[in-house]
Amino acid sequence: MSGWFVAACGALTFLCADSLFAGPAALHLPVAALTGPMTAPASPVDHAAFTPGPDASSGAALQGVLEIAEARLQSAPALQKPMIDGRDALLFPAISLMLFSDGELLVPVQRGSMVREAAAKSPRSYWRVIPQPGRIWREPGDGEWSRAALPLMLVNDTENHAHQGVATFLYRNGTVSALRLQFAQHTGPYLLKQHVVLWGSAALRWRNEASEAFATERAAARRERAERLPVKPWADLVGQFPAGTLEGFGGPVLPRWQVLNALVHRGTLYVQDSPTPYGPYPYPLEMRFGVRSVMKSIAAPLALLRLAETVGPYVLDLRIGDYVPGLDAKFGRIRFIDAANMASGYGGLGSLVTQPNNPYAGYLEGDYDGWYTAPSSAQKLAAIRRNLKPYPWEPGTVMRYRDQDYFLLGVAIDAFLKSVRGPDADLWRMLESEVFKPIGIHHAPAVRTRESSERDGVIWANAGYYPTVEELAKIALLVQADGAHQGRQILHGPLTRELLAARDALVPTVDGSRQLQAATRSAAPMLYRMGYWFPRYVSARDGAIRHLPSMQGSGENRVTMYPNGIIALHMGKASELPTGERASSDDADTTHRIVERLAPF
Repeated sequence: MSGWFVAACGALTFLCADSLFAGPAALHLPVAALTGPMTAPASPVDHAAFTPGPDASSGAALQGVLEIAEARLQSAPALQKPMIDGRDALLFPAISLMLFSDGELLVPVQRGSMVREAAAKSPRSYWRVIPQPGRIWREPGDGEWSRAALPLMLVNDTENHAHQGVATFLYRNGTVSALRLQFAQHTGPYLLKQHVVLWGSAALRWRNEASEAFATERAAARRERAERLPVKPWADLVGQFPAGTLEGFGGPVLPRWQVLNALVHRGTLYVQDSPTPYGPYPYPLEMRFGVRSVMKSIAAPLALLRLAETVGPYVLDLRIGDYVPGLDAKFGRIRFIDAANMASGYGGLGSLVTQPNNPYAGYLEGDYDGWYTAPSSAQKLAAIRRNLKPYPWEPGTVMRYRDQDYFLLGVAIDAFLKSVRGPDADLWRMLESEVFKPIGIHHAPAVRTRESSERDGVIWANAGYYPTVEELAKIALLVQADGAHQGRQILHGPLTRELLAARDALVPTVDGSRQLQAATRSAAPMLYRMGYWFPRYVSARDGAIRHLPSMQGSGENRVTMYPNGIIALHMGKASELPTGERASSDDADTTHRIVERLAPF
């Protein structure tokens, strides 16, 4: 079998890398290693231990609650500062997962959710956990034991960092072994600072459950799988074109800083392996990523485009100050669209020179980390009032990149929504029910402010989303289709078309209050509008100039939509790089040229 194999279960598209067949899981994690005295593992193991080999047979059916005890994690290299705001990044949190099998699948009821630590204690774990669907099977030589494995993501509620991991355990007749954990891939760190591999073992307790809720969840999980995009391995795409056509896809980001690359071509999602030091990650479609500022292309823009469709385009011209009390008086003139364009005219730190303009002047000044890590909405707003001030220019004229603009925009949109739909309305829940679910996205874990008693508050609109690559592809397909899906107009069509065309986009390096020639805009290396970057690309075929709509986030996370209908998706970890390292080559157009070779545009 070449490339990837597809384990079929109805409409299931569940992929495992062929290269994982280095041997049965029992070779890498024998029964004795999981059932003997629990000791700290010396190192991670080959990822073949977390997926069935070619000689595996069906595992015993499973349904119940898995209680995972808190566990000490090891790291390589050693984590220099594991304590962050009183929480320990080397503690795997104590959590309980409701699990059921469906054929060969192992499905968590809490799939796609940020599961909290079971009980407050000190020190607390730095992490929440997102479980994803995995597998059950039997290995020859394991006796009566069956094996279970599932992807786990370590994520955080104070930033947008994710470690992609896997866990496995043995089970028989209501008895379970220890749990082996390892996290050998990740998206870009920020507060953690280091690039590390984490691993450990945790004690388990199992409780069989016969709740009717499992039947409901089993039906829901089957519907979710039925709505997945068609997915094929990267080798299938490579085989459709002359040798070398796709070589270098993912550039200009250097391969060692790439986490996962994928491409949508003619409605099919083609996915590369995600390399790790212990073999390819075994469940690439289940990986959830900390995409950081890609969220700026999703939460507020999709909410505005949805509201423009349901209540009218006037929502773009509403004023931030009318919906977020206590701000500087200038916010009475700052429209939602100004904040979405990073042109609020507020955040007065850095140079006052606007011609040429530096859009990042002062970006991380004014106690940025104090604002970023402030847990509650009130504390974040207080940090904005305390540290930022108005610029002398008018809103909508000069771009200055500010995460605070997008956070405020999210707060304002949420408040507007409550004003028209009632106090229980919520920006992110609106997107989940009215945008995500109709296009087949059923889980959308994202960071919210942390209010009193650990109550979650308003969604961060500046960062914090933890999507899969397929979910990002579905969002991009919706935008690329002018906001329509299967004959239903979800987003405002004309405004979505204007966004894709970069109409009225700002030139980040130019003072927009001055009259711009069309030639100035055409020559600009980058444009920006409504959370989207538009890098300039000169066609290698005919010299035509296009600005390509792109979602971008720190760490080199990128989703680019091309005029030929192709969507390129790249998840990276290129932040907090070691001294002297570089993230990218000098050839910014590497992937653009490859996509143009696949289908001229």
